[in-house]
Amino acid sequence: MHRVRVLTSDYLDITDPEALRLLLLLQESGAEVRVFATQNQDSFHLKAYVFARVEGGQLVAGTAFIGSSNISRTALRDGLEWNYRVVFPQDAGYLEARQRFEELFANPKSIPLTDSWIEAYEQRRLPPSRSVAPGSHEQEAPPEPNVIQQDALRALAETRNNGYRRGLVVLATGLGKTWLAAFDAVRMGARRILFVAHREEILNQAASTFIRILPGKRVGYFTGRSRDGDVDVLCASVQTLGKASHLERFAPQHFDYIVVDEFHHAAAATYRRLLAHFAPSFMLGLTATPDRTDQSDILSLCDDNLVFGCPLFEGISSGLLAPFHYYGIHDESVNYKEVPWRNGRFDPEELSNKLATLARARHALTQWRAKAQKRTLAFCVSTRHADYMAAHFTRAGVSAAAVYAGSELGRAQALEKLEDGSLQVVFSVDLFNEGVDLPSIDTVLMLRPTESKILFLQQLGRGLRRHEGKQQLVVLDFIGNHQAFLGKPQALFGVGATYKALAEFGHKAEKNALELPNGCYVNYDLSIVEFLKSLDSAGPQKDYEALRAVLGRRPTLSEFYRSGSSLQDMRRQAGHWFALVHNMGDLSAEETDVADRFQALLREVETTAMVKSFKAVTLEAWLEQDGLRQPVALNALAAHSRTVMDRRRPLLHDLDANMRIAAPTDSAWQKYWLDRPIDAWIGGNLKNAAAAAFELRDAGFALKQAVSEADAPWLAELLQELVDYRLAAYEVRLAVAEPVNNVIPFPTKPREVVELPYFPNLKIACGHFKTGRTDAEEHRALPLAYGTLDPSRHFIARASGNSMNGGKHPVLDGDYLLLELITPSRAGSITGSVVAIERQDDSGDNQYLLRVVTKNRDGQYILKANNPDYDDLPATDDMRTLARLRHIIDPLDLAIGESFMREDIPPLFGEAYNPGNWNVGHVVLAPKKAHILLVTINKQGRADAHKYMDHWIDDSHFHWQSQNATDPSSKRGQEIIRHAALGIDIHLFVRENKLAAGKAAPFTYHGRVVYESHQGSQPMSVVFGLTA
Repeated sequence: MHRVRVLTSDYLDITDPEALRLLLLLQESGAEVRVFATQNQDSFHLKAYVFARVEGGQLVAGTAFIGSSNISRTALRDGLEWNYRVVFPQDAGYLEARQRFEELFANPKSIPLTDSWIEAYEQRRLPPSRSVAPGSHEQEAPPEPNVIQQDALRALAETRNNGYRRGLVVLATGLGKTWLAAFDAVRMGARRILFVAHREEILNQAASTFIRILPGKRVGYFTGRSRDGDVDVLCASVQTLGKASHLERFAPQHFDYIVVDEFHHAAAATYRRLLAHFAPSFMLGLTATPDRTDQSDILSLCDDNLVFGCPLFEGISSGLLAPFHYYGIHDESVNYKEVPWRNGRFDPEELSNKLATLARARHALTQWRAKAQKRTLAFCVSTRHADYMAAHFTRAGVSAAAVYAGSELGRAQALEKLEDGSLQVVFSVDLFNEGVDLPSIDTVLMLRPTESKILFLQQLGRGLRRHEGKQQLVVLDFIGNHQAFLGKPQALFGVGATYKALAEFGHKAEKNALELPNGCYVNYDLSIVEFLKSLDSAGPQKDYEALRAVLGRRPTLSEFYRSGSSLQDMRRQAGHWFALVHNMGDLSAEETDVADRFQALLREVETTAMVKSFKAVTLEAWLEQDGLRQPVALNALAAHSRTVMDRRRPLLHDLDANMRIAAPTDSAWQKYWLDRPIDAWIGGNLKNAAAAAFELRDAGFALKQAVSEADAPWLAELLQELVDYRLAAYEVRLAVAEPVNNVIPFPTKPREVVELPYFPNLKIACGHFKTGRTDAEEHRALPLAYGTLDPSRHFIARASGNSMNGGKHPVLDGDYLLLELITPSRAGSITGSVVAIERQDDSGDNQYLLRVVTKNRDGQYILKANNPDYDDLPATDDMRTLARLRHIIDPLDLAIGESFMREDIPPLFGEAYNPGNWNVGHVVLAPKKAHILLVTINKQGRADAHKYMDHWIDDSHFHWQSQNATDPSSKRGQEIIRHAALGIDIHLFVRENKLAAGKAAPFTYHGRVVYESHQGSQPMSVVFGLTA
């Protein structure tokens, strides 16, 4: 028996097709909807609403309203209407009304509502030119994109023009993510659209939105209760559609536009499986969280293509969201450490017991009385907690009510009472988290911990909508002594995920130095500030703990990397990623077993040298082709690898020019891919090919080590996690400063460089022999000015100590050393050369030492130090020559093309960061004979007097405009014009915009530049040429 039945009609063509499609969505949620088909030959002018309460199959109570009100806003809320109320059992007339409804519902003219019926109705319908009755012909035009949505739409069009097939958009809660998806689908001309989410309320909201934007399209659901297939817009539950048996119903190209709403990490594998099946023209990912650490899963699915970002603060600055006054209040009456914490969540029963207490209720009431405004929405942890708080506030003379599923007061009634002022506070449990527009709410009371950042932002967003008379939203957030609360400053202020970043935030909060949009205010209780300041990052384990606390689960390697934690320190302490995860107790028994047996493979994938992206791309394609279960044919692997690169557009720069235009099925492409990454993975560049993890078997690419069917899904997830990290890290290395919208607005000179291995843990001792390791290999680019370099022979390491600090060419502690391996075929004479010597200590660890190799009269090699304070060492049989010193590398040469935050630039020049000196565009370091130019291309928001005309002329020349006070005859002007003769270096740092994704954008270092010409005075317009 359906709980809701609706009977409407086509009488006089008044019924709106858009309303019928909304009823169709209601039907797919469990209702039954029929249309009394009059074909304009019969009359159907009934307005009746019949409600029944049935217990044990028997009618026990009922109410009917019979009168003049249509189902329209005017008729139900504002218009002058008459309706007669009939109540059962007092009035038997109710039974007659109910019987007449049953007869009409069963009438042969009452036809089930379907998409095909609506389409036929639209074809023959002649809409009335004016309303037959007030509110009977209401049609509200769909909204137009707001300013931020327009910017996002332009960025999406641009990213598609640039060849991207996937992309992520970040929009703060309240800025209309779903509307943006609908607008973009229309602009792209999508025929079939798939909207995927993991919560039913999001699907309902999406369906309603698409009906508004595309009123002529069929919209349906694919969920546990509904299996629509033949529709234009399908709103699908990932849990249902993600099953293999359901995916098989759709061809890969069935949808040309797919929308993926933000999802929890647990669903990542299901989304990946779903997207591996479909091949749309474009896939749009949507999220509200501004932090790349939290975006990690959805960003990986979008091929790390962040198209557009507008976080919360930008939404407020744009005027689309209300400013907030945030009070972080110490939850002094609750000791959260006494509440059991399991799997990233508090025990709900124990938590409810701790929160529903008199002391806490009194504390909340006191704070509310002091700071609240007119209409308050409070979030509670349980129904018992909500009831307790509502009762306490009511006893204190506050008009309050508890609202939750099954509560005496319904959600709609509560909103009406808040609106008209008869209610001051609504204590809610989950009903108002999302999908409900509450613009009049001006105070949010957070009485429960929110382990999820997304949930916290959604709750905050309930009150951020603009509303007449609302100047700001007041947020009263109760914060306790537990790691679960650390996610709140990260979500709201974009604070990094490490303890160190949180401690720095605490110091800023103490000094009232937080950067906030106009109209916003933040105040933390002193005890909370002290708690934040006490946090400190003491290495990888602490970083891991902080990240795990914020995420509510164990982090992935991509998340750990994006949080800013040191991977080198992690590997130095734990050896490799999954060893750290195991040490932290976060691997399941199955994962531990697989990680142990496939340890060599996992370490190889995590740390293998990658001069280009090809090896990671190959593994991504191999995993998508289910390579763990059977060998993947080489032609199929090469073709699918090209598909992966086409999705990840920046990686195409790794290809030779002729390969960028080669088709995936071309024999030239197939050979190119076979000769490079596939050959590398099977050991083609190893002396001992037998040590390679992969092989060619049955004309396909396969793992050497046998994988059982039981192990395959576990190993696939571990490998995918590593591949996601390798691709994310590589793309950051490839283009750290790429603008959010993927449009590169200025050229950068292609650098003629060579990528060399760099071993941060290999310390070449300039003192006494020192232990070093080569397990943490990175790669650094060097310009060809250092000569012809070969990555197989040349590498970079750091000097440690002062024994070589002397003579004409001293080696200082910390210097970067360019070294060339000494092999039997390339040894030559080493006498007089500075050589790195290797030996093993008693425990078998390698030790390294840097010395000048000389010979005494007896022909014995002597190792001499340039610093006379160190004694000579005779060479012994346990020593071997490792490498010859070629050059001492200028650290700035390693920095060209890299990205730096403003505060990270002074250390490049041996200076400490001082905001007063470095928050300008032209910094002069007189003792260092250096000028540093910090240029922002787009200076929106700056006064006209400070909008300097800076731009790229071509890929090797930059036009820079000085400050207004600089003229050619001044000291600063002369130092610019005559810098070469004066021995002054000018260093150029450039960024496109001041902000990226709501945070300060980094600068890209373009190296030393040389003066070429200038025009004008006060300011000077100078043309510089790049030297690197």
